[in-house]
Amino acid sequence: AVDDEGFIYVSDTVYHKVKRYQLGNTRGTVVVGGHGQGSRPNQLNHPTYLFVDLQKSVYVSDSCNNRVVKWENGAKEGVVVAGGNGKGKNLNQLDCPAGIVVDRFGTLYVADHWNHRVMRWCKGASEGDILVGDQYISGDTTSHLNGPHGLGFDENGNLYVADSDNHRIQLFSIEFASEPTQIENIRISASREIAMKVVNAMGT
Repeated sequence: AVDDEGFIYVSDTVYHKVKRYQLGNTRGTVVVGGHGQGSRPNQLNHPTYLFVDLQKSVYVSDSCNNRVVKWENGAKEGVVVAGGNGKGKNLNQLDCPAGIVVDRFGTLYVADHWNHRVMRWCKGASEGDILVGDQYISGDTTSHLNGPHGLGFDENGNLYVADSDNHRIQLFSIEFASEPTQIENIRISASREIAMKVVNAMGT
């Protein structure tokens, strides 16, 4: 991930931390984790995907803890913003979270890899909504996913999902009636397969 000042954020999966680098400088600074492998608020367990918001808060897919954590700029520990209730398929659980995006409302979107779905967690919510995917069942139809990894939004609010084990990228049209708080505010169109690189996150 890269912030608006050009700092680069890198997940160190082996050593369970996130480091920030200034362009041209090979010595990074630990900004998330760095206290060994674990599940305490100041620890990570195989961090993978990252998202950095305009306040330089770092969101981390803490994959083996089955949660997404948010570390505000300068914080000594993180706050769980999705999952964190063990591995599972319930709406308050994740199973190896992967790609993440946060919109301007603070709503978090998560590629829930082994549950074969994309979930939306509104700010402060104790559970998420399923946006894409048929519960936890994998498949290769346009309404199914199989091990989704990366995701992103374009400037029109279209959602792109790297449907990894189906070897495709799918596009879903998502329209918000207002600031998203309930699933009724969303309409998702039939998806179609595409091939492109997503460069913009919605609301940034």
